Amino acid sequence: MFKFGVDSFIWTEVFSEKDLWIIPKAKELGFEVVDLAIAHPETFPLEGVLEKKKETGLELVTTTTLGLDTNMISPDPEIRKNAIRHMKKMIDINVALGSKITGGVNYAGWGYLTRKPRTEQEWDWSVTAMREISDYAKNEWDGVIAVECVNRFETHFLNIAEDAVKYCKAVGNSNMKVHLDCFHMIREEKSFAGAVRTCGKEYLGYVHVNENDRGIPGTGLVPFKEFFLALEEIGYDGPLVIESFDPSFEELSGNCAIWRSFAPTGEALAIDGLRNLKKIAEELH
Repeated sequence: MFKFGVDSFIWTEVFSEKDLWIIPKAKELGFEVVDLAIAHPETFPLEGVLEKKKETGLELVTTTTLGLDTNMISPDPEIRKNAIRHMKKMIDINVALGSKITGGVNYAGWGYLTRKPRTEQEWDWSVTAMREISDYAKNEWDGVIAVECVNRFETHFLNIAEDAVKYCKAVGNSNMKVHLDCFHMIREEKSFAGAVRTCGKEYLGYVHVNENDRGIPGTGLVPFKEFFLALEEIGYDGPLVIESFDPSFEELSGNCAIWRSFAPTGEALAIDGLRNLKKIAEELH
């Protein structure tokens, strides 16, 4: 049976001490996993999160997004070094949390676009940096780094599962996996089942179950039944996490082009989405 989770972005743009209540709230709503979106690992409230994890028994995973100052494909070597430091700090946090997954746009600066296709130089910069990070991770941690292919308006670097698998193979460590997100897939992939099979059990590490408009999952165009059947087929046993953003979020909503509300609150979106996705999963057989 699938494990459904919820992203902290449903409630807050920058997870901090004041947001620790999100973890017990997620349990109360029936979620089994919480994805902690960590934009600033240096200010992450680790001790408080560990207390809430102990209280609730929920599984925790993390995501992060690199920025212009931590861009792994920047021509500036100092910025690339910042990216490596950021990701090593993320690994340390995941070790402390007992998390087995860190996903997101962790291979290039999110929103960094050169207005040209990806270059071999950019590929080499990112693969070299990620190899150092994944080497560090495999010595410290038994979890996976999952690279999220996102749509063409958010990166020119990894848009489809095929490229993300190629990237994992280039890095060359078994802790490198692919992070699929339905919102991006519906813009870039030819087939939901095809993308899942491209990854296979060997390379699919993490999944976000978002609707095509980032609204309530199960109310739009994403073929969740096809997607879930393909996940079953390859034996994916990781979390399926709902992620969306509130229009009031200043930075995120601008970057993600969220100009309208899709539910009365982010929490309402998560509640209705969970109900819809559970129903689809129950009706598969």
